[in-house]
Amino acid sequence: MTQSKSVNADNTVNDKSNPQGPDLNTLVRLAGMIQTRLPSNGGDPEASYVARLLSKGADSVLKKVGEEATEVVMAAKDLSHGGDSQALINEMADLWFHCLIALAHYDLTPQQVFAELERRVGMSGLEEKALRKVRDREQNGD
Repeated sequence: MTQSKSVNADNTVNDKSNPQGPDLNTLVRLAGMIQTRLPSNGGDPEASYVARLLSKGADSVLKKVGEEATEVVMAAKDLSHGGDSQALINEMADLWFHCLIALAHYDLTPQQVFAELERRVGMSGLEEKALRKVRDREQNGD
């Protein structure tokens, strides 16, 4: 059996099993674009929404993530009652986009999130939660 995924030199995923559409590379490319909008990289708040949001600081970025998360919940509830599935897709895209902005603000990358998700693959959610509690206790000296 041949492997359907490989990692490119720029750490993007080459998923040969999905040649048709967007994949993790889309998130990585978008995160790269967001990096260019950081104030430290010369992002111009007059020319870019992302640069403007980042220039306002953490509270503004996090507020926007919260707003988008709420909109995802509302769209999902609407979908449960016969609403449009595209509305949920659109709101989820907005949330992911703003999460990428938050990651960039804190000098983090999607690859770090992918690594954490990969670590959790095959692990029971209950097991992962219990391990997190143990780690938290150890860090707090309990």
